[in-house]
Amino acid sequence: MDNWNVLTAHQSAIGGRDDINLVSKEKLTIEKLPDKVILQIFSYLSHREICRLARVCRRWRQIAYDTRLWKNVSLRPEVSGLHVGSLESLLSLIAVRFGPTLRYIELPIELITHTVLHELSAKCPNLTHMLLDFSTAMQLHDFSEMQAFPTKLRYMCICLSEVIFMEGFMRKIYNFINGLEVLHLIGTYEKCEEEEEEIYEVINVHKLKSATPNLRVINLYGINFIDDSHIDAFSSNCIQLECLAVNFCNKVTGSTLKTLIQRSKRLTCLLMNGTSLKSEFVMQVDWDKCALQELDITATDLSTECLVDMLTRIPNLRFLSAGQINGFNDTVLKQWMESGMTRSLMSIDLDSSDNVSDDGLQKFLTRHGQQLSACCLSGMPHITDQLWMSILPVLTNAKILVMGTSEKLGVNIHVDQLMDTIASSCGNLERLELR
Repeated sequence: MDNWNVLTAHQSAIGGRDDINLVSKEKLTIEKLPDKVILQIFSYLSHREICRLARVCRRWRQIAYDTRLWKNVSLRPEVSGLHVGSLESLLSLIAVRFGPTLRYIELPIELITHTVLHELSAKCPNLTHMLLDFSTAMQLHDFSEMQAFPTKLRYMCICLSEVIFMEGFMRKIYNFINGLEVLHLIGTYEKCEEEEEEIYEVINVHKLKSATPNLRVINLYGINFIDDSHIDAFSSNCIQLECLAVNFCNKVTGSTLKTLIQRSKRLTCLLMNGTSLKSEFVMQVDWDKCALQELDITATDLSTECLVDMLTRIPNLRFLSAGQINGFNDTVLKQWMESGMTRSLMSIDLDSSDNVSDDGLQKFLTRHGQQLSACCLSGMPHITDQLWMSILPVLTNAKILVMGTSEKLGVNIHVDQLMDTIASSCGNLERLELR
């Protein structure tokens, strides 16, 4: 009986503790969290999700509409999933929800009107970053009455239309954008058809450069009318230029590169992927006097002689992307090493460089692999796991590795051994891409 009583008392004690735990669990609901904690949780969610949560209860609705959650806003449905049905709704949002906390906004063509821009100028004094998407435009709104525009912009991205001329809009904002430091002009390269069509210069770059003397970063991406004269125009007026990107502007031949390097003493980044660079123009540049640290010449037709001449004269190159170039071969790698100009190299991308042998790469990476934080040797069927297994122990500081090819290989790849070698050799690895 004593044992029975002890057992009964023990069970009662357990039952009591379960009741206490049950009560505790009932108390620990999200409703009990303070507003500032829920606000912090909401800050990790997309605006589309926040709008859904605003329908849960009145308290969550109030938190969801807190202006601190609406500092960076995209109103492009294909990007954020947010769609504003009318201009009146947007004007109300700008005044009530965005206000002084708004720092960045993306607007689609239907919302780019002088009324909206006036309201942003008046109600959002801290707006510094703006994206205007004209890419789907077939007709611009009337901007003849536009008298105001955000004046504190440091960053502006304009997605150009293929057929709509922008000058009617641009001449209204020239007086407001002289503080710009970063300019992105995005062309229609990815939408182009194979057949030749008439090319329109839809934005006047020569007038734009006069209105933006403080630019440090210029990105002209996939614009079919951009040529060397436009590069010359920006270099003549933007003395603080640090980064110039003309990727996929296929009319760029490099004829004004010499002038660009002479004028832009602060230029450290030059990206020319997919351009029509001519070797004779590139070899005229005083590369030994430049400050370049990052260079992208992917998918250009530069000769072996030109590549040797350029790479053996750039003194502080840290990043090189030179894939898909027939002229890039073992001779280039050998002479570049012998020149001593590889001492600062930290990242190299030789994607689809079919004329570089595995022996040439092994010699190069055995010597310089330890200083690399990123190495891309993809798209080459002759670079198999055997080469990687031999060089991985040298790539001890690598954070990014890209390997493999989309083509079918004639040999078996020992993936398990490769993974073991990566794990034991590359302790700092952050990104691994296996094709």
